[in-house]
Parts: sequence; C-alpha cells; structure tokens
Amino acid sequence: MTLRWEAFLEDVQERGEYKTPEEAERSARVVLALLGAHLVGDVRADLARCLPETLSLILLNPLQAAEPLSPDRFVRATAAWIDGATETTALWDVGAVLSTVADAAGDDLMERVLFQLPPGYDLLFGRPEPGHRP
Repeated sequence: MTLRWEAFLEDVQERGEYKTPEEAERSARVVLALLGAHLVGDVRADLARCLPETLSLILLNPLQAAEPLSPDRFVRATAAWIDGATETTALWDVGAVLSTVADAAGDDLMERVLFQLPPGYDLLFGRPEPGHRP
C-alpha cells in the first residue's frame, strides 16, 4: 500500500521531532537518495511502490554509489548532504525516515531490502534482528 505524501511526511516529522514538514521532507529526500543507491532490481522497485510518488522517484533515480556504505558511513554521508547536520542529528534523521519506510514496506519486503544492504542496517530501520544487541 502506498502512503500518501502528507501521511508519510507527518510520520517522519513526528518521529524526527521536526518543527516543520519542510525539515521532514529535506531529510526524506536525502536519506532516500542515498538508500536508492544501495538497492537494485525488484527490491528497489517494490519499495518505491510503497512510497509517495515524489519520494519513489528519488529512490528510483538515486545518486550512484561507488560501493555499499556501512551503516556508519551512510549516516556520515547523510550528515554531509544536510546543511548544519552532525553525525548525531543525521542518525536521528536516518532513523526517522527509514523507520517510516520500514512501516510502509512491511516485514516481507523489509527482509528483502535488508538482504541487499551491509550488516547493521536493521538498526537504522528500527528493526533489530531478534537476539541482536548493538
């Protein structure tokens, strides 16, 4: 099921404790552009179908990643793309966006998404593997 634009941004805004929808949108655009560079094929297309159209297009036309980023490097890259962000605030941004994405995607699709990503992304999506301790 595709989330409406407003509903998606409201969820991100609430989870990220952003003052405005524009802040939530900025984070969503950056995080999804970086995420899209790490996913391929049907997984990326299926995940895009769960998102509002504007964000699905960002996911489907990502920045090109030379190599998969570890979760820590993903957070650092997010910080580099958001004006005034630190690694701490970027971790918050990533968590707000990716947990909203995970809820929209559902468990089966999230399992396929996480299979394509380096270990540790389950925590960024707010879905730690059972028995996994950070």
